[in-house]
Amino acid sequence: MERFGFAIKVNEGKKKDFRTALGKVWKELTVFLDESGIKNFSLWNVQDIVFGYCEIPDPKKLTGEETACVDKLIKEMEHTFTWISTPGQNMCLMYHDYGMVRASKELIRHRVFVTKLKAGCEEEYKRRHDRLIEQRGNRVNPGPDSNFSIFCAGGYIFGYNEIDVTMEQERTQEEINADIAWENKQLEIMDWLTDDVDWITGENHLNIVRLAWHEG
Repeated sequence: MERFGFAIKVNEGKKKDFRTALGKVWKELTVFLDESGIKNFSLWNVQDIVFGYCEIPDPKKLTGEETACVDKLIKEMEHTFTWISTPGQNMCLMYHDYGMVRASKELIRHRVFVTKLKAGCEEEYKRRHDRLIEQRGNRVNPGPDSNFSIFCAGGYIFGYNEIDVTMEQERTQEEINADIAWENKQLEIMDWLTDDVDWITGENHLNIVRLAWHEG
C-alpha cells in the first residue's frame, strides 16, 4: 500500500470559493476514489494550507480515462488554489512508523500537523527522523500510533497519524520531559503552523481542521 500526500495553498480571498468548489466535485471525486481503489482519503486545513492524504492499495499508473477524470476535477477547482506539492507526485517521505494499521477507523483519533522548515534545514530534519527509525530497528509499534507518516514539500512538513483511543494512556513525567526536549530541539529548524506545541512555547496557533473524509 502506498501512503500518498499532497498539499496546496488556497489563494488569498478564495477560502469560501474553495469549499464551494469542493462541494460541487465531491460526489464525482468519491466515485473516482472508489473505482480506483483509493481509500482513507482526507483533507485537512490550517491557515491557507490544505493537506491531503490517501492510501493506494496497489500503486499503478493511472489509465487515460482516470487521468482525464483527475484533470477535470482539478480544473474545476484550480482557480481557488496554488500547488505546494508537485501535481500527481507523492511528496517526499521524511519519516514513517506505520505500526499495526487499524482497518476500522471508528475508534481512531487523528493527529495531523503542519510546520514550516527554516531555510536549509530539510536535510537535518530528515537526519533526525532517520535516527528515530534506526533506534526503533525492525520492531513494529503495536500502538496506539499507526499509519504515522511525515511528508515534505515546498519547505513545509505535513504529518499524519492515526491514534487508537482504546490504547492511549496518561503520559508519565519522564515521557513529558522527553517530548519537551525533543520539541524544543525541533524548534531550532522549523516553525509551527498548527497548535501542537503551544503548551510548550506559550504561543497561539490554529488547530488543524478536517475538511473532508472518504473511507472508501
